[in-house]
Amino acid sequence: MRLLLVEDDAMLGESVRRALRQLGHAVDWAHDGEEADLAVAGEPYDVVLLDLGLPRRSGLEVLRALRRRGLAVPVLILTAQDGVADRVAGLDAGADDYLVKPFDLDELAARIRALQRRGGGRAEPVIRHGRLTLDPAAHQVLLDGEPVELSPREFSLLQRLVEHPGRPVSRARLEEALYGWGEQVESNAVEVHVHALRRKLGPEWIKTLRGVGYVAPRQP
Repeated sequence: MRLLLVEDDAMLGESVRRALRQLGHAVDWAHDGEEADLAVAGEPYDVVLLDLGLPRRSGLEVLRALRRRGLAVPVLILTAQDGVADRVAGLDAGADDYLVKPFDLDELAARIRALQRRGGGRAEPVIRHGRLTLDPAAHQVLLDGEPVELSPREFSLLQRLVEHPGRPVSRARLEEALYGWGEQVESNAVEVHVHALRRKLGPEWIKTLRGVGYVAPRQP
C-alpha cells in the first residue's frame, strides 16, 4: 500500500515510517503542509496520515484543499488535539478517521487496514481468491489451507492484484505501491517479486499481459 505520512515531529515521523515499512507499505513522508499539498497532487496514495499542527500550512487546510480538488483518498488524522470540537472539525473537513497522539502502532496499522477495506468496498477482514486466502492483519497467505511464507513486498504485490481480480495493473503502478520516496528501485524489481510469487504459489495466480502489466485471473 502507498501511504503519505504528514508529520513535522522528526522522532515520531521516523518511528511511524519505519514501523509501516516493516509491514510492507511504501511510505512517503512530508514534513509540512506545503510539501503535503504538493505530494497529494502528484502521487496516487491509498491512505494519507495527516497531522493537524503543521508548519507553513495547517493539516485542515491541506485536507480541505484535497477534498476541493475531488480527491477521494482516505485520510486518517493523527494529532494531539483531542477535544471533541477538534475531532468534529477534522471529520467535517473530510477526514475518514481520527487517532489521538500518543497512539499504539498496532492500532494505527489496524485503522489503515480498515480504511483500505472500506475504500475497496470490502467488509470481510480477509481476502478470498479461489483457493487463496490473504489475511492483511496477520500478513498470512493460505493456499488450500496451507500457509505460504511471503516477504512483506511479495504480500503487498499479491494483495494489490487479488483485491481486483481480472483488472490489469501496470508495472509502474505496482512500483508506486511497493516503493516510497528515496528507495532504490531496480529496473526488474517487480519482475523479481512476481517470479518469487509464481515459484511459491504456482504460475496460474499471476498472468503477464505484454505491454500492459500483470493481472490476477478471476477464480471459479
